[in-house]
Amino acid sequence: MDKQLLEKTTEVLRPFETANLMHSLQTMTLQQIFSNPAILAIITVVFFLGIIKRSKTVLLTLFTMVGAIVILRYAMPAAGEELSLKSLVPFACGGLLIGGVIIYFSLIKSE
Repeated sequence: MDKQLLEKTTEVLRPFETANLMHSLQTMTLQQIFSNPAILAIITVVFFLGIIKRSKTVLLTLFTMVGAIVILRYAMPAAGEELSLKSLVPFACGGLLIGGVIIYFSLIKSE
């Protein structure tokens, strides 16, 4: 019984292996990412929590999630390619932009 449960659990979790997730991220387009129902549900829940609570932290989290998706899509090399300076520059600049916005709204700009 336990062995069957372990095998079923292994088969259910197999799509979530790191190699499969990285392959999916490298081959998906932004349209496919943003049309995924799970991602849309997460973004919608975070958006409504931010609006209802009027929480700057929640809205900055939403901005970070969307920004990270866009950065990963454009900065991650295609499958089989190595990480190069050409793909590292947008990742670094996008990360600095997201970090700068978060620091500005959470530390510098006060209400």
